[in-house]
Amino acid sequence: MLAKVKSCAVLGLEGVPIEVEVDISPGMAGIVTIVGLPDAAVRESKERVRAALLNTGANFTTRRLTINLAPADLRKEGPAYDLPIAVGLLLATGQVVADLEDALFVGELSLDGAVRHVSGLLPMTEAARRHGLRRLFCPASDAVEAALIPGVEVYPVPHLAALLDHFNGGPPIAPQQPTIVEDRLSPLEYAADFSLIKGQQHVKRALEVAASGGHNVLLSGPPGAGKTLMARSLPSILPTMSLEESLEVTAIYSVADQLPADTPLVRRRPFRAPHHTISHAGLVGGGRWPRPGEISLAHRGILFLDEMPEFGPLNLEALRQPLEDKRIVISRAAGSLRFPANFMLVGARNPCPCGYYQDPQHECSCSPGLVSKYQKKISGPLLDRFDIHIEVPRVEYEKLSDERLAEPSRAIRARVEAARRQQQGRFEHLPHVICNADMGVGEIRQYCQLERAGQNLLKVAMRQMGLSARGYHRTLKLARTIADLAGSERIETAHVAEALQYRRRE
Repeated sequence: MLAKVKSCAVLGLEGVPIEVEVDISPGMAGIVTIVGLPDAAVRESKERVRAALLNTGANFTTRRLTINLAPADLRKEGPAYDLPIAVGLLLATGQVVADLEDALFVGELSLDGAVRHVSGLLPMTEAARRHGLRRLFCPASDAVEAALIPGVEVYPVPHLAALLDHFNGGPPIAPQQPTIVEDRLSPLEYAADFSLIKGQQHVKRALEVAASGGHNVLLSGPPGAGKTLMARSLPSILPTMSLEESLEVTAIYSVADQLPADTPLVRRRPFRAPHHTISHAGLVGGGRWPRPGEISLAHRGILFLDEMPEFGPLNLEALRQPLEDKRIVISRAAGSLRFPANFMLVGARNPCPCGYYQDPQHECSCSPGLVSKYQKKISGPLLDRFDIHIEVPRVEYEKLSDERLAEPSRAIRARVEAARRQQQGRFEHLPHVICNADMGVGEIRQYCQLERAGQNLLKVAMRQMGLSARGYHRTLKLARTIADLAGSERIETAHVAEALQYRRRE
């Protein structure tokens, strides 16, 4: 007898429908064959399903069993097919009689029949809605995440026995209530606050400008000046994510299996700070079964590279494409996968290996050649992609010992959110542009018009500072953000002058 059950795979960040076909036919007893390009975890599912059915009190077939995962040309991975295979077997043996044409099943089975967590539930649920499936049976631990998607009735399955009872007239499984996002809008807490940063007013101003427009920042200064603390405080002044942004980030973390069990929706903007020893696949994504890397996990948030020159040149140069395209493309023999990568890049570096080059209080132990080599570890094209270059000097004792708190993050965040609201109104008809840093050449031409004095200033600066065409456009975007912070519709000469102060000197 043949039975068909619908399941789902995740390709990149997209759910792809999978049809699980279970056929029982005469033949050598105990032969179980799984076809359809399964990986080792899928091939081992026959043993988990066998034990789960028997320990639940159901019967496992003694005849030849063939399981096909269609389409056959798409590789299948992971244990999420355990539950649909078990349901298909129950249908094929007549232990369950039900119409499951509009239902999708995903879940891993333990040997006692418990249904365990699987990754990627959010894109799977979206795929179910997209293909007109009205019911989703998934692990109980993942039901709140799946219930974020409206239009699909989510059934949390704690155990295979509960599913048998549900279909055979026993106690039904109650559908999961839709996850109401508004119920989870409690005030966010952050690890660091700007009120604890003493001095460094010009650096804090630069970070406020960066947060207002989504611009990339490079912090340079001696050890202990506070570069890392300020970078870790930056999330506390970023605007709260919209629901659409939260769902994008949640989908990435769901596929990467980094979504906390008690956090079905990611509301805090990501802050990723990988160590400089990270592998290339760990940073950009990849592997045999491509998964998002740190670049994609920082989507809609911050990617912080501390001690940036210590990162390998291959990793640093890999940042150039996503910084321009806002996405990362991972190419394999079977095809290419695209992951979103719209993030703020924040880098921190010392002026030399010992950290005290040109420091007035410490003697530098590095030779001139070593200093030059160290500073050239970050290539010119990558440096050109930083909108803001800021020096972080040593903080004096008088400022460190001042017991008064500085301006808190919530006050700065209010100004940042006001500037972002101006940008949202400006770009409401451009879905691909959220903040000033996302503008392309066409949008810059339209929204970054300069008065005559500003044009003359920028003309002189391009010649004296050696600005590239990219540097010219990034200066205009930065000036637009400074004008937004000032509440000005026009970009004035003072805004251009401040933007030029943040540019790298050639």
